[in-house]
Amino acid sequence: MSPAQLSEKQKILLFAMMALGQFMALLDIQIVAASISNIQAGLAASPDEVSWVQTAYLMAEIVMIPLSGWLSKAASTRWVFVGSAAGFTLASAACGFAHNLPTMIVARTLQGFLGGAMIPTAFATGFALFQGKKQALVPAILGILGTFAPTVGPTLGGFITTHLSWQWLFFINLVPGVAITLGVAALGRIDDPNPQLLKGLDLLGLVLLIASLSGLEYVLEEGYRYNWFDDPGIRGTAWLTAGATILFVCRCLFYSNPIVELRVLGNRQFAVACIFNTVTGFGLFSAVYILPLFLGREKAFNAQQIGNAVFVAGLSMVVSTPLTAAFSRRVDSRILLFTGFSLFALALWLMSFITSDWTGDELFWPQIIRGFAIMFCVVPATNMALGSVPPVRLKAASAVFSTMRNLGGAIGIATVNTMLNDRTNQHWQRLSEGITSADPRIAAALEAVAARVASFTSDPAFIRSEALATLARGVRVQAATMAYADALWLIAMVFVGALALVPLVKGQARPKDASSASAAAH
Repeated sequence: MSPAQLSEKQKILLFAMMALGQFMALLDIQIVAASISNIQAGLAASPDEVSWVQTAYLMAEIVMIPLSGWLSKAASTRWVFVGSAAGFTLASAACGFAHNLPTMIVARTLQGFLGGAMIPTAFATGFALFQGKKQALVPAILGILGTFAPTVGPTLGGFITTHLSWQWLFFINLVPGVAITLGVAALGRIDDPNPQLLKGLDLLGLVLLIASLSGLEYVLEEGYRYNWFDDPGIRGTAWLTAGATILFVCRCLFYSNPIVELRVLGNRQFAVACIFNTVTGFGLFSAVYILPLFLGREKAFNAQQIGNAVFVAGLSMVVSTPLTAAFSRRVDSRILLFTGFSLFALALWLMSFITSDWTGDELFWPQIIRGFAIMFCVVPATNMALGSVPPVRLKAASAVFSTMRNLGGAIGIATVNTMLNDRTNQHWQRLSEGITSADPRIAAALEAVAARVASFTSDPAFIRSEALATLARGVRVQAATMAYADALWLIAMVFVGALALVPLVKGQARPKDASSASAAAH
């Protein structure tokens, strides 16, 4: 059965199942964010070790996403997606049953690698199944799922961990995973496989792809912990990654049957759309990462409180989705992009006024704006990317386009971690230099703490040390909060900088029946 033979209801059902698979794969990037301390305790791991629960998933997923385009051509979209969904489901069960950190890392690696193929194949299938107005809804629907998943991840993860246990962060994938595996296997004959491609498998290109992307992800995720290139391990990995990347790009450009079709980037409209998608990933993932971090570390919020505080951005996305879908058919894409990136920058700029006195309520309106803006970033960029390539390159283009957002997210999180580490130290040093016992405010603060401590001990040495420790903790909180403000400001400025690319977009209003997108995809 081909797409032409499917009824409209079957097409919608098939697309819904594949969209759910994409949502699950993206959700698992951030679902552990608010519950990482619970997982750490459950696996008896240190804070540095437990970070690999995130790193392993991201390293594996970012390798599979670009590889999925070639796999879909060789084995067909249906069986690549079915294999991806089945493998993701089994790996999720293994994560839930993991009893120590090494087992968890292996399971998370498999979960990220096997599930990664569901992300780009959902995009390519949506553009292949529908035309006209329905096709114009594809980027809006997948866009909201792609952005809603990492946003709602901490909320859902906090709720599950609070009311069940951290193991259920992974067990919730089992029922929908089985359902979409069986459903897509039954309905998903979208294209025919080309087994001949398997004979020409570019093993060297595959090795270079793994070395390039996984090495880059490792450097970005772990570099800040070891002061970047001061560490020989990070420095060596960075050189290896750079060499592998150069060789991989050359291989893709000149090999007859490359693993990843990078030549699609020769299309200027597609290349600019990929840059926008990279910036979107930078802002989306880093903003979702930094807010739970601030609320957990500096405000001592529990998992559910963190989830509740960041959930409003997801609701705002839902509200903006039908508006974005309607505007994408009627309004010049440059206007949509300018609106989205400007509003996103505004939201992060408003958050950059954060102080240690914030309770979480102050984030409400900035998050409303951020959630509303993100769809105006995603939808026009997706239409630009997948609507500007010929059908024969749609799978490869979808894989490259999806990779860019995840790569942007990895760069964003690494940038945030580096800034928080460096700027906290700088602010600590500057604030400490201004603290002297001659300052009446400092003297009053020490006396107030000493009076509280004196109520349960008369040891003068202990009273003084406790007063000084309390003052030091207060200074650290202030320094860290100022670093969070710096990071939020930087994210805002990245989005402001992206506005310079808007004039490079081919300006045109999308027709009401989306016929241009239809022609491009079919």
